[in-house]
Amino acid sequence: MRLAPILALLPLLSLPIVSFGIITPAAAEVRTFVVGNDDGYGIDRCLATGASCGAAVAGAYCRSQNFVEAKSFRRLERDEITGAGTQIACLSGCLEFVAIECVR
Repeated sequence: MRLAPILALLPLLSLPIVSFGIITPAAAEVRTFVVGNDDGYGIDRCLATGASCGAAVAGAYCRSQNFVEAKSFRRLERDEITGAGTQIACLSGCLEFVAIECVR
């Protein structure tokens, strides 16, 4: 019986095993917030109206919620919000909503 070649391999068994699989980054956490235009962040002036300051306001909102940045933001129509009702007549001063998608 030839044990010498097998015994020579024993030190290799103590080495850490290395996997050569593909490593993929962990998926980022993404959350969508529905925010009313009366929140104090400038949603009414910047996001709901489409003004150019929207990206800065969306980013500030995400950071206030402990997220890194805003991935996207857009104005929501009332019929997109469950329970908001589409038959309510809104003549003035109605609350508008914005969806802000934040990434952590």
